[in-house]
Amino acid sequence: MLKVKNDLDLPIHDWLLQNSSDAIIFVDKAGKIAAANRSAATLLNFDLEPEINIDDYLDFEVLMKPNNKEIMIRTNKKPEKLVLMRSIQIDDHVCVMLREGGLKASKESMAYSLNQMVNGPYEGIILHDKGKIIDCDHAFASMLGYDRFDLIGNSIFELVHHEDQEKLAYNIKISHESPYPLRGLKIDGTVIYVEILPEEFHQNDQNLRMAIVRNVTERVENEKQIEFMAYYDELTDLPNRNYFQKVLQDEIHSMNKDNRKLAVHFVDLDYFKHINDTLGYQFGDKLLKSCADRLKKFLEEDVFLARMTSDEFLILQRNISTDDEAKKFAKQVIDLFKQPLDVDGYEIYTSVSVGISIYPDLAQGAHELIKQADSAMYVIKEHNRNDFQIFESSLTEGFKERLTLETELHKAIQDNDFELYYQPQIDIKTNQVIGLEALCRWNHLEKGFISPSEFIPLAEKTGLIVQIGDWVIREACRQNKAWQKEGLPKVKVSVNLSAKQFLQKDLVEKIKLVLEETQLDPEYLELEITESMAMTNEKFIIETLKGFQSLGVKVALDDFGTGYSSLKYLSQFPLSKIKIDRLFIMNQSEQNKAIVKTIIHLSHALNLRVIAEGVEKEEDVNFITAENCDEMQGFYFSKAIPDNQVKKLLFLYNS
Repeated sequence: MLKVKNDLDLPIHDWLLQNSSDAIIFVDKAGKIAAANRSAATLLNFDLEPEINIDDYLDFEVLMKPNNKEIMIRTNKKPEKLVLMRSIQIDDHVCVMLREGGLKASKESMAYSLNQMVNGPYEGIILHDKGKIIDCDHAFASMLGYDRFDLIGNSIFELVHHEDQEKLAYNIKISHESPYPLRGLKIDGTVIYVEILPEEFHQNDQNLRMAIVRNVTERVENEKQIEFMAYYDELTDLPNRNYFQKVLQDEIHSMNKDNRKLAVHFVDLDYFKHINDTLGYQFGDKLLKSCADRLKKFLEEDVFLARMTSDEFLILQRNISTDDEAKKFAKQVIDLFKQPLDVDGYEIYTSVSVGISIYPDLAQGAHELIKQADSAMYVIKEHNRNDFQIFESSLTEGFKERLTLETELHKAIQDNDFELYYQPQIDIKTNQVIGLEALCRWNHLEKGFISPSEFIPLAEKTGLIVQIGDWVIREACRQNKAWQKEGLPKVKVSVNLSAKQFLQKDLVEKIKLVLEETQLDPEYLELEITESMAMTNEKFIIETLKGFQSLGVKVALDDFGTGYSSLKYLSQFPLSKIKIDRLFIMNQSEQNKAIVKTIIHLSHALNLRVIAEGVEKEEDVNFITAENCDEMQGFYFSKAIPDNQVKKLLFLYNS
């Protein structure tokens, strides 16, 4: 400790003065340092020796105007530094208390303030005078990719995105109780997102600004990703249904009463399910992206495009005067798909069906407009496809009927209103019944029998097909075991699997439990899958089929010849039978006859049995018999019959 006069009476004990972390100096009226502790010597970088002028280190005039208020001043000796000073007159001396000023002194308190406000750590700190950087810490400099000394003396505006510079200029002039956001620029031009918490500091007549700067880029990008997920479709990069509905609702609210209209086009890709099932989901995704890219060609000021779901898209057409403008636009959309799409080397020919709703003709809200366009699109799907339909009030009745049917379908499942009918499968050589195909029928209490072509597609669309399919398997196995217990000839029962049912991960276990519960021997159950189902997910299909094989359950490939008819699947899949589609039997053109012959000969070469369905005439029987087909099925022998007539049929053919 420096003490010029040993008998100098100080208002602080020598030990406390020496061990204080604050720098303390006593200065006489002449500006000489009368006493100082080591903290002061370290802070101002002087030696503890007599005859030291305070003016060499600090502004003496400021020092000699004590007011017991902390101010920030700059040291005189190089290298300059900012210190916080408080002075007080004590008798003939001025007591000066100093501590690190500028950044180091205020960092902890400001960081604490920031933490309280935004619940997170600070990143860096900067001191500037009206935008000119006085000082900054290494954390701030490295945040932007600079060295600290490269920034001092430069303008802070050079570090801010040009679109935010005006915002910074405004915020520099006002007080803040919470952080405000800005976009910063790194040395390589990369944009980062930051939050600024400023605080004023007074240095003599200068008003300096100190600010904590927090890098929030990761948080902002996460928020943007969440917003993207909420309002955009990841596969096509198009706005999604939520965004479309928001834009549509805003458009409705902002429309002027000048007889202008808007149209909503509900666009559905025809035959997408078949393509998706045949070539797989990854190919289907690429096809959807290709369709989205093609639809983007319509994007202009008055057109807004979004993906609804799966293979459905929504287009908002603004500022139209007549319905004809909407029709013309829909036709342009349809014509756009007349050229094939190139996907992974495949030329895919597809078409679209378009439903149109017009505002303000029959709907007042966004949700209703979309629903009406959807209903109009379904009318086209059920009839022509590759066409468009403007919604009319009469279409609502059809929609209500489908909705009613769906409700009744739910109830039918709960009440077990379904029945199984059985169509016999005949061995051509022995002319005996060797199998029965179980076909689901819905006997409605009021409407009578509802056609499978009406309720099966609805069940597939709603997912109810899985529950119905599970019931069919269980009931067919139960009934077959019951016939065997009655002493009837033992025959297999054949059950069709839907695509959704077949893709259940626990399907093999389900079949195993059914066989155990009904006590039916596995050799008397045959499952039918379609060719398109067999091509969806090769690895999964093989595992499932091998699971059936391990149970002893046979599998037949239905509708063979209607799809891609890949020989790879016939050779790799553990199948027992190929089923020739009725199309080739009922229409015996020379080409179809050649196809039937090829299927039979190929199947036999692979040790697979062949059954022809749709056999209705004697000439059909003669044709397939001549080609050595193994089994046949069709109205020539019997239509599908209820279970109470099966006994008579079996005795007739098998006695």
